[in-house]
Amino acid sequence: MTQKDFDEIAELALTHTGIVLGNHKVNMVYARIARRLRVLGITTFKSYLTYLRSNFQSESTEFVNALTTNLTSFFRENHHFDYLRHEAFPKLKQQGRKRVRIWSSGCSIGQEAYSIAITLKQSSFPSDWDIKILATDLDSNVVEKGRQGIYPADSISSLPDNIKQSYFKHSHDGKIIRVKDALREKVCFKRLNLLEDWPVKGPFDIIFCRNVVIYFNRETQRTLFDRYANLLPVGGYLFIGHSESLNGISTRFESIGNTIYKKIR
Repeated sequence: MTQKDFDEIAELALTHTGIVLGNHKVNMVYARIARRLRVLGITTFKSYLTYLRSNFQSESTEFVNALTTNLTSFFRENHHFDYLRHEAFPKLKQQGRKRVRIWSSGCSIGQEAYSIAITLKQSSFPSDWDIKILATDLDSNVVEKGRQGIYPADSISSLPDNIKQSYFKHSHDGKIIRVKDALREKVCFKRLNLLEDWPVKGPFDIIFCRNVVIYFNRETQRTLFDRYANLLPVGGYLFIGHSESLNGISTRFESIGNTIYKKIR
């Protein structure tokens, strides 16, 4: 992979996904795109870029999927779910609107969305409430994995026994678990590119956008958080990743906890 090849890949990634690929990402890009070359039987990155330009409509999804990082786990950054349980959900109940909308953007393989759904179940909302969770990601492969809700058994090894028994089914050999249907039905999975039009109307009460904007430049971050703010009511909640901050990015939110924000305007 020449520097020219890398620069073109980086430009395509920025244009179509907002992901910024600096030169320190050369080895990562090489490893990930090389897998795609092997699948296609293409021997050089230059040839692959020619193929990509000629077949962009069909190949762009595979290109994006190859570059997307997906690291997740159940109840990752557990303080966020504690806040939902003890602060956000009780306040939503008090409003009495009988409607809750939550968006897990950048949902990866779905463990974040299912963690939210479990927390909702534990919070005992009345059965007549209209509650929906939207889970979206740029990578179509991980969206499908999330929709299926099938994971290695060790992915829930650290969870309390009551959660394991209530929300997951084990395979006969004990190596695989599947999210129970009653929980899967609470989550709607869709592929969505955050840089494109959003086919969602809102308003959302809560938006999770964790460990997503670290791949974007500051201009893209400002645009993204402004769009999120437009879909939240005043007082709505935004949860971001442990290495992220809205400082210098948006004035429409105030910090109310560790990487937890509330919309103020």
